[in-house]
Amino acid sequence: MDEYSDKDTAYDDLSHLEDDQVEETEEHAHKGDLPDPLYRIKVEPYNETYFASADMPLESGARVIAPTRYGKDLCTVLGTVKFPGFVRADDVVHIERLAAPADETRRTSDTEKERQAFQVCQEKIKAHGLPMKLVFAHYLFDESKVLFFFTADSRVDFRDLVKDLVAVFKMRIELRQIGVRDEARVVGGCGVCGRVLCCHGVTDKLVPVSIKMAKDQNLSLNSLKISGPCGRLLCCLAYEFGFYREARRSMPNEGTRINYDGTMFRVIEVNVPAGRLRLSGEDGRYLELRADQFFQKDGRWSFSED
Repeated sequence: MDEYSDKDTAYDDLSHLEDDQVEETEEHAHKGDLPDPLYRIKVEPYNETYFASADMPLESGARVIAPTRYGKDLCTVLGTVKFPGFVRADDVVHIERLAAPADETRRTSDTEKERQAFQVCQEKIKAHGLPMKLVFAHYLFDESKVLFFFTADSRVDFRDLVKDLVAVFKMRIELRQIGVRDEARVVGGCGVCGRVLCCHGVTDKLVPVSIKMAKDQNLSLNSLKISGPCGRLLCCLAYEFGFYREARRSMPNEGTRINYDGTMFRVIEVNVPAGRLRLSGEDGRYLELRADQFFQKDGRWSFSED
């Protein structure tokens, strides 16, 4: 009855502030390989989205029944996808049908069952003395099984827990260990900017974020300022990183030595948004110059008065 496997388990880096994994850029899908229109649907209980096709036209906000990676579930249509980007044809699910009033009634009933299931599972976890934090419980639409999502600092042997839960609910039980970033994505919250967490309200796709992204944007490396409620680096550090990385290619790095006005200067600050550099000279002078006045030739940076 236990659906647990290494392949299904998502781990976060629990010993570091950053995710140092680099995602490989996937090959762009040909638009002809994708259905038109292509919809984006969301399973609200665990805040996960899917790309989907349908045999009928759908409006934003429509409720539909569609397959997910956990099983058939009730989803909400977010809208059509105008620019598919890196969507692969294999990632597209097919919407089975529109949800009926009876489906919504069942979902309301299941929500109450989930509260009870969460409480029961909490008590069983405590009884077994397991070092895990239960995040939420979810009944699939067809009530084929109950999903329990939890976080833990390491792998947990929950086989006895599963047996107890099966005895109580008389149905399939699936426990999923998720990372702390996924917990924030599911539960939601408020970020330091005062808005809903990006991982919850903007996108459910968690990309790796590194300290380098903060450094290249000249942000404070104070962990309290660049980390979110999950204890990991802010997702938004990745939003403008591509712009900064591209812009910096045409600018000298900090520490670069440049001869100007008969004196050797060293770059001490690169302000990408303002397009300006601060330099410190051996004669004690400090200068602030436009970045577009610098050019590279034969591997060396030089300065132009133009």
